[in-house]
Amino acid sequence: MTPQHHPGRTAGAGLTHERFADHTVVAISGELDMSSTPSLRERLYVALRDPGMYVIIDLSGVTFCDASGLAMLVGARRRVEGTSTTLILARPRPQTAKLLRVTGLLHAFTIHHSAGWAQTAGSDPRSAAA
Repeated sequence: MTPQHHPGRTAGAGLTHERFADHTVVAISGELDMSSTPSLRERLYVALRDPGMYVIIDLSGVTFCDASGLAMLVGARRRVEGTSTTLILARPRPQTAKLLRVTGLLHAFTIHHSAGWAQTAGSDPRSAAA
């Protein structure tokens, strides 16, 4: 299946997603704050409509994340709860990883810090997630 690109930009933040046969990769970039998350949330929920077996949210491009950004990620997790879809956060930068840790959300998500598997269509990150 050919990946579908759906670029989106707000002031200071962006989101793209690619849908493959069995998974979706969502890449978020920029600042996740009160001004950017409403628009990004809508685009993220669109990406979650038919995600496949798992969704990888690549956070490597996120330069700042506040409580509204965390709320958006928790909302995404809730969207896939009760389905056969697994949500994975990939490559959070140190500030975002620290925020996940100090808020206790580190244990609410499967997080993978490696770059390689997240960009390989067809791999199963659930077996390698840490």
